[in-house]
Amino acid sequence: MDFTYDEAESAVAELARKIFTDRVTPDTLRAFEQSGATHDAKLWGELAAAGLVGTALPEDQGGSGHGLVALLALLVEVGSSLAPVPVWSTLVASALPIAQFGSPSQRALLGRVAQGEALTSAAFVDEASDDPWEPATRATPEGNGFRVSGVKTCVALADEAARVLVTARAPSGRAVLLLVDPRAAGVRLEEQRATTGERLSRMTLTDALVPEADVLAGEDRGDAALAWTLDRALVGLCALELGVVERALRMTAAYATTRHQFDRPIGTFQAVSQRAGDAYIDVEVVRLSLWHAAYRLAAGLPASREVLIAKWAAADAGHRVVYAAQHLHGGMGFDRDYPLHRYYLASKHVELLLGSASRQLARLGASLAEA
Repeated sequence: MDFTYDEAESAVAELARKIFTDRVTPDTLRAFEQSGATHDAKLWGELAAAGLVGTALPEDQGGSGHGLVALLALLVEVGSSLAPVPVWSTLVASALPIAQFGSPSQRALLGRVAQGEALTSAAFVDEASDDPWEPATRATPEGNGFRVSGVKTCVALADEAARVLVTARAPSGRAVLLLVDPRAAGVRLEEQRATTGERLSRMTLTDALVPEADVLAGEDRGDAALAWTLDRALVGLCALELGVVERALRMTAAYATTRHQFDRPIGTFQAVSQRAGDAYIDVEVVRLSLWHAAYRLAAGLPASREVLIAKWAAADAGHRVVYAAQHLHGGMGFDRDYPLHRYYLASKHVELLLGSASRQLARLGASLAEA
């Protein structure tokens, strides 16, 4: 398979790389971390003005309609630069399913998203679930809407989003996808901090009413909509991880050629070069498994197993890459004035969101055994 970007995908990646190179530096990241903001609103506005926020949104809603792979290419650049912008939470985790399953009135929100005038987010992780991506939040039918109760954790932009996509299960056991107004009665937000220091929210829903107008996918198509949404959300996290670990490895390679010991670059030592070589192989595993899953999703082919493989590779191989990068940098890897520590924390955050690599491997093994 040829996973080379096409013209549109290359243009998205190159434009994003240029903007992030100019606007995201260790100094700007340090200032952002001290600000307490959820995202860099000015940078998000620049992405919207450049048309990047609308990369995969429908053309009739002000987007470019370039598709999933172009959006993932943008996410790789976000991970590579650590740009503090909500591409995953707004564009992948919530705007994509709204575009796919939304009513005309729900899709109208996407025009404001493309212009950078509104944010959306998603609440996937259930505090009460053994599998954090399995909905434990309860949605009880009321009229043509639902009453929702449960606790969602690690919700980005919850206090700023126009709507938060909430996954839940009806009494029938079928999934439903709901667009919750975070300011509605019965919704309470508590501040949380991610591994990276990002400000997130714990969202407690207590009989919160979601009217018919905000039901994205009811019981009749909720299971299919949930699977579609989670596949893309998970592959989006894998794309972020690819950007993170690829940059961490490049930083390590550069360091190993300039750091001298015994009058030689440390990269010439066999143990160092072997560790870096193993990390290179791990990065390629993350890359190829990601694009294989993305190719199948974009082509409308069954991809549940490929997504699971990409998820496992990002969590497992990604973990090894950033550990190797820290090890080969020695004390510099832990210096908070040196940028590598941010990549370690970003990778760990993605790994925790994806879930245990060993759990993914067990699920993959069970899937293969059933085949």
